[in-house]
Amino acid sequence: MHRRTFCLGALGAGLASGSFARAAETYPARPVRVVVPYAAGGGPDIMMRQFGPTLGERMGQPIVVENKVGAGGVLAAQSVAQAAPDGYTVLLGSNSHLIQKILQPALAFDPVRDFVPVTLIAASPTVLVVSAKSPYRSVQDLADALRAHPGKMNYASGGVGSGAHLGGATFVSLLKADAVHVPFKGSVEIPVSLVRGDTDFAFAIAGTAIPQVRGGPLRALAVTSAAPLAELPGVPPLHDVLHSDLAIQEFWFAFWLPRNPSPDVVGTLYRATTAALRDPAVGPMFEAAGNRVVRSDDPQAAAEFVRSEYRKWADIIKLAGVTAG
Repeated sequence: MHRRTFCLGALGAGLASGSFARAAETYPARPVRVVVPYAAGGGPDIMMRQFGPTLGERMGQPIVVENKVGAGGVLAAQSVAQAAPDGYTVLLGSNSHLIQKILQPALAFDPVRDFVPVTLIAASPTVLVVSAKSPYRSVQDLADALRAHPGKMNYASGGVGSGAHLGGATFVSLLKADAVHVPFKGSVEIPVSLVRGDTDFAFAIAGTAIPQVRGGPLRALAVTSAAPLAELPGVPPLHDVLHSDLAIQEFWFAFWLPRNPSPDVVGTLYRATTAALRDPAVGPMFEAAGNRVVRSDDPQAAAEFVRSEYRKWADIIKLAGVTAG
């Protein structure tokens, strides 16, 4: 009887000890999964897979990239929002998630309420482009043509609510002009449509636009960054031409955790990520994919930035009159 009691007591102590060890394990104690809401082989996926090993070295654990594609990033966001806030599931969040929620308020996730931003990691503007054979050689040329031919010109995008769509709609709205939106199934079709003459202009993500401009098929008229891009010398920021902050439209990526993570987890992921972003090899790696490295001063600054961006994109969508339908 005493021996049985001792065995049960020892077993209980062992279970308690194991539970305590799990509770007290130092994060991260196993691989960290980063959910990417984009297809394998796309720019964000390539960026994350290239960055993963550098981040993994700082974390002391492998970074596992998982692609979860669908509904403009909504499926990935909903999945991560329901995950345990233990730091082992991270979302590659972006302003696309803010845009989708603004366009579809009934979505089952809230990008501000359901996530804790850790830090920004990269950003990329769009580029206002036309065919190299186009008669338009400046923003003013294109603006004059739009005003002279209301409703007769068009602009390409990779779909409703995409960066190209919002860029074009904002541009037309700020000019108080009228143009037809031509959505394609993906952004890869934008340069082709311009070269064929099917569309008149577009706002293409920098990673796609810069090689096409350098290679000759497209001409850049402006960029949507706050400052000029070194890769496109002589091309002005659209903000400097239109004098509106809504013309500054950069598409950014950040690490988001499900809500209610421990401060230790947030701090560890923040320090490891920002240290990895300072690696000399990371800047050129991101630039090759059309992005530039960005870092938040701290997680609180990242959260404030996301909230300000939510308000800004709501203003852009309202100005442009864009709807999910």
